[in-house]
Amino acid sequence: MIELTIEDEIARVVLNAPQKMNSLDQDALRELAAAYTEAAGAGVRALLLTGEGRGFCAGRDISGVDPATDDTEGYLAGTLTPLLRQMSSFPAPTFAAVQGACLGVGLGLAIATDVVYVAENAKIGSPFANLGATLDSGGHALFTERLGAHRTLDLIYTAELMTGAEAVAAGLFSRAVPAEELLDFTLERVRKAARGATQAFVASKELVAQIRDQRIGLWESMEAENAAQTALCATADYSEGFKAFQEKRTPEFTGRG
Repeated sequence: MIELTIEDEIARVVLNAPQKMNSLDQDALRELAAAYTEAAGAGVRALLLTGEGRGFCAGRDISGVDPATDDTEGYLAGTLTPLLRQMSSFPAPTFAAVQGACLGVGLGLAIATDVVYVAENAKIGSPFANLGATLDSGGHALFTERLGAHRTLDLIYTAELMTGAEAVAAGLFSRAVPAEELLDFTLERVRKAARGATQAFVASKELVAQIRDQRIGLWESMEAENAAQTALCATADYSEGFKAFQEKRTPEFTGRG
């Protein structure tokens, strides 16, 4: 159900099981991990993640799951968490175009992506109150950090869903656009990123992750920025950027070191 295409140094990963709203079982998670591994090995300069049909990803595929024998730990900790870490550390800018349902594991896929554009009518939240389960895939961290404890527990207790427009207004994701414009809007920005200074983008990605995960402050972050900038000085794109500025022309970045 996972489709990968690579063209013009852009990887496009599609969740393609619209008949089940792109819900993911353990095999699908492994397929997704393999697609990201292949894309990274191909040296792409940007990656786009999409879901086919009305929904981005409705979460875990539980259609054949028996709670009495389910290996929840194996699914979440053994397969899903390593995948989300892999996605988060992908060595190029990543984008997701999210329409319709973005729930559970689907929410986790979005959290692990650098930039997320959502359809205004997307559905985001925690439906787990209806399953006797708890929000997973990083949802607690995202919601509590961006929405606060009260709003987070309100969403969890009520199982009410936010629209894409509401989620962006609350600071969860990047931008909300009309559903019919979502893919074109996202592709335009993916292509622009793929023409950019990839190593500089990756440096910023790592700095943001450090601030998020290690909670470093201003001065420690500034030290990390200084080190990253010094390392970038040795890259061809850094030289090209300065030269293009001085010559008053558009830079032609290769994305290489």
